[in-house]
Amino acid sequence: MPLNGVKNIVLVLSGKGGVGKSSVTLQLALSLTLQGKSVGILDVDLTGPSIPRLVGLEDAKITQAPGGWLPVIVHPAETAPEEKAHSQGAVNVKRGSLRCMSLGFLLRDRGDAVIWRGPKKTAMVRQFLTDVLWGETDYLLVDTPPGTSDEHIALAEQMLTLSTTAPGVTAGAGSVIPPRLAGAVLVTTPQAVSVSDVRKELNFCAKTRIPVLGVIENMSGYACPCCGEVSNVFSSGGGQVMAQEMGVPFLGAVPVDVKFGEMVEGKKIAGDDVDSEVEEEEMRNGERAAEEQPEDNRLLVEKYKDCWSLPIFEGFAKTLIEKIESGADNGTAS
Repeated sequence: MPLNGVKNIVLVLSGKGGVGKSSVTLQLALSLTLQGKSVGILDVDLTGPSIPRLVGLEDAKITQAPGGWLPVIVHPAETAPEEKAHSQGAVNVKRGSLRCMSLGFLLRDRGDAVIWRGPKKTAMVRQFLTDVLWGETDYLLVDTPPGTSDEHIALAEQMLTLSTTAPGVTAGAGSVIPPRLAGAVLVTTPQAVSVSDVRKELNFCAKTRIPVLGVIENMSGYACPCCGEVSNVFSSGGGQVMAQEMGVPFLGAVPVDVKFGEMVEGKKIAGDDVDSEVEEEEMRNGERAAEEQPEDNRLLVEKYKDCWSLPIFEGFAKTLIEKIESGADNGTAS
């Protein structure tokens, strides 16, 4: 059966490009694994696949196995020590696994352009949903392209065919429980132009009967790395107002996290211009100090623990787990 082993599917949507859907998807995934959940990321942004770059595995290749493709492993699950597990009962998962699948892993060169018409995009989305061997997965997060185009239509049609939106579905003797399309998380930035496009995405969810789990307002302010003061560079509050007007849950706001940017870029973020000889000397000294420091070979999930946005996304993850696993009615956009 397609998506065999997947329990819950969560779509990450936005009508606007550049709002940070992929970074939100990754941070939600990392936060869910820190809650002990096994997570998969399916990147269906076919013309701009960014998940391989964000997880630092651009050179990874997909393995073909009997029955389908094996997703790329970002990190394996980690279990608690045996004695600790016994003392805490049956739960012994300290950190869940994270795996991902993207067209970026199938390209010969990361700079290759994907110039496909609608039918080929639709066929690729269907293949991703039927030919990937996820195994036991608590949450499959689907990172989507902006808008409501061919990929979204194919995704909605296939999801509603292969999964159910009803909570608490049980299987009869000898049958397999289908995955649950738990709903969609919509990402916006505070500006009116972004909020306007996300309203269209809410209408798309209503017309396709996809439940809405909530709205995240990304890039909501910038936290100064020196003093912590938050400046509303792109204004703030637009996503919350829209959620209230549309009658959907507002999950919260996320300021720009410089540490997360450094993590996914693999280097310190600094200005390109050098204003003086003193700054140039400081930069050279910093480069020498960086060369002397040992390379950070920690797993991505361990590096993420240093990011300021972790507590925010941990809150999002706990809220989604409670919403989804409690079987509560999450509602849809009106």
